[in-house]
Amino acid sequence: MRCVIARFPFDLTKSGVLQSMKGVKPEPVTGESVIIGRRQYPVKQAGEIITRQDRRDFTAGEVLRAMALLGFTCRTLPEAAPARALSPFKRASAMLGTPVSV
Repeated sequence: MRCVIARFPFDLTKSGVLQSMKGVKPEPVTGESVIIGRRQYPVKQAGEIITRQDRRDFTAGEVLRAMALLGFTCRTLPEAAPARALSPFKRASAMLGTPVSV
């Protein structure tokens, strides 16, 4: 499959990606990730190894798009749920340290 990552064209295949990532130890995942073989890699690490470019030169979205088109499972971070706000009464009682039974 032909794709463009960081303005450079690449002809990627699923078997080629598997071969490139063979024996590479995954870094800790803190953001978007891709499952290659039985391992979960950060997208930027996988992109750096597959394209041989510095990970600052491309976006995670470019690599995610290419990996998804090749049939790899890609994961993004779920959006954080908004924190529940305390009512003014509960907030005041929490500040005073008195239990509230409502």
